[in-house]
Amino acid sequence: MFTPKYPPQDTAPAVPVPASTTDHTPAPVPTSAPVPVAPASNRPTVQLTPGTALALVGGGTAVVLVVGAVLVSMLLAVAITGVSVAVCAVVLRSLVKDLHKHR
Repeated sequence: MFTPKYPPQDTAPAVPVPASTTDHTPAPVPTSAPVPVAPASNRPTVQLTPGTALALVGGGTAVVLVVGAVLVSMLLAVAITGVSVAVCAVVLRSLVKDLHKHR
């Protein structure tokens, strides 16, 4: 299953090179084995109909809206936490300041 499939070995006979260069007869053309053709895929092709396209657009829009709502709510939570920490810091500062005045 996981073994590689190599193309078959070339079985064409080796063509000898002519020894003399004064002979003007053309050398025989070597023949090669036929190239194997890949089998056609039997997987079904995906056809995008208008209904399918509309469903994909609707699903993508829903995902974008949900992710956007989650990100906005997280940003709002961080902002509210920051404001509450700032208010606590101001209250503690005023309490410490009053404590130092009364001593």
